[in-house]
Amino acid sequence: MRDITKSETSKEFQFSHRDFERVRGLIYKRAGISLADSKEEMVYSRLARRLRATGINAFSEYLDWLEGDLENAEWESFTNALTTNLTSFFREEHHFPILAEHVLKCERPVNIWCSASSTGEEPYSIAMTLCEAFGTLRPPAHIIATDIDTNVLNTAARGVYGADRIEKLSSDRVRKFFLRGKGAQDGYVKVRQELRDLITFKQLNLLADSWPISGEFDAVFCRNVMIYFDKPTQGKILKKFVPLMKHDALLFAGHSENFLYVSDEFRLKGKTVYELANTPSRGRAGSGQFHRGSV
Repeated sequence: MRDITKSETSKEFQFSHRDFERVRGLIYKRAGISLADSKEEMVYSRLARRLRATGINAFSEYLDWLEGDLENAEWESFTNALTTNLTSFFREEHHFPILAEHVLKCERPVNIWCSASSTGEEPYSIAMTLCEAFGTLRPPAHIIATDIDTNVLNTAARGVYGADRIEKLSSDRVRKFFLRGKGAQDGYVKVRQELRDLITFKQLNLLADSWPISGEFDAVFCRNVMIYFDKPTQGKILKKFVPLMKHDALLFAGHSENFLYVSDEFRLKGKTVYELANTPSRGRAGSGQFHRGSV
């Protein structure tokens, strides 16, 4: 029998390696997320909050409770707790000029799916790009923004952020696309209503058998989410993208993601930008109030 370390005995809740392995299995089955061995402390920290919230005193009891009822509302909180949501406005900025050039060639209206929207910075960056490309706050376009985490979707739909989140944006973009808070909202900014009107936010689990979206998209953003899935799961998701994409659509991936060894449905078009493999190649893509901000 192995010795119990001081760090284990000092924890608020007993958390064994077996508990961690159970969590790994449950989140993989539920959301396709593969947790590395190094994530044990992260899992404890995030799920300990759920034990406190539910009044359960042991991880084993909490996990038994989940496994005993697949319709338990706690599954949503369990999944939200283990979902990582690192994002920023215009993250991996090289993708957005490519998107702008692409949408001007598309039939209108343009339809885009942001499949891991997190707290909204990515779909709003897409919306800003569309407005700039078409030269209007009401471009002929629509964005579906989805995420498995309902908490971040609520944040995204509100469109309110700390002012520090837009520090790296140009003063022109801040002026055009954000309202600055006053009074109780001082220190915050709000995305303009015109941008919010371009986006529909929906909860969606990429691992689900069916997705609550339809139609053909001119572009799909699936950035920095596939890294949490194993190769077979990545392949399954990529295959399901195909019928939802127009023949000349683009798929945008994260900087550390490579789909070439996962699926033969896509081929590389530019830096972490893919197109359907059966498409003729056209070459590489290069309670306060808010008021209009000024910098």
